Amino acid sequence: MLPAAHRLRRSVDFERAVRRGTRAGRSTVVVHLFLDPEEDGPPQVGLVVSKAVGNAVHRNKVKRRLRHSAQRHLGALPPGARVVVRALPPSAGATHADLDRDLDRCVERAVRRLTAPAGHGR
Repeated sequence: MLPAAHRLRRSVDFERAVRRGTRAGRSTVVVHLFLDPEEDGPPQVGLVVSKAVGNAVHRNKVKRRLRHSAQRHLGALPPGARVVVRALPPSAGATHADLDRDLDRCVERAVRRLTAPAGHGR
């Protein structure tokens, strides 16, 4: 379970992260990372698991697994970071290890892209 201070709740924050943030994707998840320069609070994570993933049982299972994995990555995120994790339909059939590995790689890549000097390609 994510601590309350680390949960992304406001739709404005979700929208800002998705539209203006850095994106990194794998086969099961897409991560949108936005660093708010005016915010120095703890990093916050929000999940988007649509009906395309499956029925309520599958969606809730994916959400539980992603929340657990996201909690481990909070220390790697810079202060003020807003992260939106969007589950893709293949996440319903993925194992916990697969989701964890994909989330780990996406967060790592998004942080690297965000902190890379300007002018350096992907």
